Amino acid sequence: MKREGTKTAEARSRRGGQFTPVWFEMAALLIVVGIILDEPAVFALAASILTVIPVAWLWKRRSLCKLDYTRKLDQERAFPGESVAMTVQITNRKFLPVSWLEIKDEIPLSLTLEDGALMPTHIPRMGYLQQVLALRWYERVSRSYRLACTKRGIYGLGRVHLKSGDLFTLFEEQQERCSDDRLVVFPRAWPLSDFGLPPKDPFGQRRAQRRMIEDPLSTIGVRDHRPEDGMRRIHWKATAHKGELQVRVYEPTASLESVVFLNVSTFEHHWQGVLPTLLENAISVAASIAVWAVGHRHKVGMVTNGCLVQSDQPARVPPGRSPEQLAAILEMLAGVTSFATGSIEKVLRRESPRLPWGATLVVVTPIVTHRLEDIIVTLRDAGRRLALVSLEGKPPSPLCSVLTYHLPPSLPVFNQTNGALTSSRKALMASGLLNMEAYRHATHA
Repeated sequence: MKREGTKTAEARSRRGGQFTPVWFEMAALLIVVGIILDEPAVFALAASILTVIPVAWLWKRRSLCKLDYTRKLDQERAFPGESVAMTVQITNRKFLPVSWLEIKDEIPLSLTLEDGALMPTHIPRMGYLQQVLALRWYERVSRSYRLACTKRGIYGLGRVHLKSGDLFTLFEEQQERCSDDRLVVFPRAWPLSDFGLPPKDPFGQRRAQRRMIEDPLSTIGVRDHRPEDGMRRIHWKATAHKGELQVRVYEPTASLESVVFLNVSTFEHHWQGVLPTLLENAISVAASIAVWAVGHRHKVGMVTNGCLVQSDQPARVPPGRSPEQLAAILEMLAGVTSFATGSIEKVLRRESPRLPWGATLVVVTPIVTHRLEDIIVTLRDAGRRLALVSLEGKPPSPLCSVLTYHLPPSLPVFNQTNGALTSSRKALMASGLLNMEAYRHATHA
């Protein structure tokens, strides 16, 4: 987790408080009255005012010095339905006590507090967590909160506003400290069986008639050593048992590479608007396919015509099988927006030459247009293996030699009002990822 206030200094400092020049006028008036009435008590009161003002001003100047504010999250990645523990630590690293301290911590409104509520701000979709406390010399205070993750997204935790002053509240000092902390909420995922898809080889992955590609992660037997075999294939336990060199025999497959193409357009033309629910369903289906593919040890990639926030380029994750691959894909899907940089047909035409010939191209789209059907047929005629997953209300036209699935919005799995975390865990469990290193890489920093 990242600390706040160490990378970026205070944005600005402002002054405030109850002090006005009237205090000096009042002290001068008391001195005049004391001279006229010859009252030492009035002189003492005027002297107290003139003494308190500079002391209070100096106290205010030092109130926020050597004051550390640290924000820690127990994890930086989560699924919808999970809650993330946030611990804040405020440390006064000086002898001068902080008589009072007001903290406003900016937090996105989509991350709701389980105990309490966020106060609204002038910043759209941003609230703040307010804390008021006092600190003695060299004291550290820790407070814990739980943030409920309700919807996917990449949330940047905002600035921290600090306000303090002197014991008499005559002067105030304010600071804003920036933060680079963020929380990634992955999209919801389901087991493919919940969509009615076959849980085994739903996209036509099958054993090859010829051993074109071998999976080094899947051993199906052993055989005698041949001169062309490398040292990495030697099965040492079988060699010791038989007394002769034995090598592993890997499982042959036609393709262990899948690339998911996600279309974020919910209408044929981008200027017609967007259907948020349909878009979220398409993103969740793409995430479910990625979880299934990683769980079956495929090299999997993700390409979309949508872009990330503050970007004008289509988002993509090249195919890979590293432990961080699933986390990279889910993080990309968490941040993808409804803004389409171009049509999915152009993305398919541009990206397909860059992909290995044996890869399976899985197109997930909320709408199937005639142009999309034409490009799929063109790629099929060129020898590509494709699968089409449509979320449109009506079934798409059948395409010869193209595996097609229709997942209408009325499907029960899309209409569940709760159980988002349960479904995501079920998807990971169905893919064998729940207790594997890939899941730990996906959900923890």
